Amino acid sequence: MIYIYYSYLSKENHESLLKNDLPKFPVDYQEKIKRYRRWQDAQLSLLGRIILFKGIEEIYKHNPYDKVIKHTKYSKPYFDNDLIQFNISHSGDIVVCALNDKHEIGIDVEIVSDIEIDEFKDQMTENEWKNIVLANNIKRSFFDYWTQKEAVIKAHGHGLSIPLKSFEILDNTTKIDEEKYYLKEMKIDERYKCYISLKTNISEISIKKYTINPII
Repeated sequence: MIYIYYSYLSKENHESLLKNDLPKFPVDYQEKIKRYRRWQDAQLSLLGRIILFKGIEEIYKHNPYDKVIKHTKYSKPYFDNDLIQFNISHSGDIVVCALNDKHEIGIDVEIVSDIEIDEFKDQMTENEWKNIVLANNIKRSFFDYWTQKEAVIKAHGHGLSIPLKSFEILDNTTKIDEEKYYLKEMKIDERYKCYISLKTNISEISIKKYTINPII
């Protein structure tokens, strides 16, 4: 089972999050959050951890606050000596978290916005670009491919060392170094594109919205 948690930014509850939730995390992480200049950036990061730990509590009945988040040399976060695999992404005013206890996983969410799509042509294969420019909705087609590629990169775990153009998305699958990756779209919000990726066929998925507690 793959579990997806997501939440939206809430300006009116920001101080409540800082007061009630931030102190639960390590001091170095608290200091990192306090260094953000924009409340939106601080909350996106904090919400990612909150929904990750909420998922661990609800699904696996563990105390997540005993766990230490580390990072690989490619900056992918993970729990040391733990079977729980997770990945977090945010865009616009939404943050999403995917977790399971069997496979490396990647998730990416992107708000479908007005950008100069031609500037990203060199990130796509010839066939991908052809499909984008011939699509009925070029913008949404571009974000389909972009989000899928980012999800695969995150599942692979080597980050920007893997050029996006070096692999091709075809029918929700792709290969990197002969390893096959599967993709599935998460239809969470029509303003966004969201995909998850694993090295195995994606079957059952549970999606849960996390609502920020009211101000106390």
